[in-house]
Amino acid sequence: QVHVVESGGGLVRTGDSLTLSCAIAGRATATYAVGWFRQVPSTEREFVAAISWRGGKAAYGSAVEGRFAVSRENTENLVYLRMNNLGPEDTAVYYCAATSRSGPFRWPHDYEYWGQGTQVTVSS
Repeated sequence: QVHVVESGGGLVRTGDSLTLSCAIAGRATATYAVGWFRQVPSTEREFVAAISWRGGKAAYGSAVEGRFAVSRENTENLVYLRMNNLGPEDTAVYYCAATSRSGPFRWPHDYEYWGQGTQVTVSS
């Protein structure tokens, strides 16, 4: 069984930076492609960023490209989302998702394993 746990959310001010972490606990030898998504109430889940299982490829949503960066530490099955120059429009619950395929993938249906989400709130 694969467990995905996000951490690092919180309340920040406009212009601040924040780093989210995603820990994946599964088969010891497995490596997972990871995606980050975000969601606000009454809207669909929005693609934020994704990284391939070895970290060689990354993809970003248009709303965050140039401000956010995704990276990974494969020895620990940890993935990070560095978010810079945050604004109120970035306020959402951020979800980490994983798949045992190579990736990166932009669509929620491409991921089998999901975390519970971490709230990011950006005040103006």
